[in-house]
Amino acid sequence: MAVSLSSSFHGSWAKSFAPCEERAMLAAAFAPSRIRLARPARSSPKMGNVNEGKGLFAPIVIFVRNIIGRKRFNQLRGKAIALHSQVITEFCKTIGADSKQRQGLIRLAKKNGEKLGFLA
Repeated sequence: MAVSLSSSFHGSWAKSFAPCEERAMLAAAFAPSRIRLARPARSSPKMGNVNEGKGLFAPIVIFVRNIIGRKRFNQLRGKAIALHSQVITEFCKTIGADSKQRQGLIRLAKKNGEKLGFLA
């Protein structure tokens, strides 16, 4: 049993293409003039708080920093962080936690401080 496939194409393939000049013009019209491969944007590593200006206490922290000045504010913040680290260390000594657990608690305190806006 022979199956015949009907087609609307009548003629040869050679006749269906435009002459060389027209093909070149069409190719030039539809081809991009310059192909540019996009590189992924690499941001430079940035030190600092990813939650800058966010958090519950951020407005208060920024207000105090603007009043007393950045240098004095950073000195006070450094003292507060050192004092908090000492409290965590004493707590770890009391409960018998090792230095790895203590370091984990200090990192957790830093993350929480960033989220709450203390490091704004």
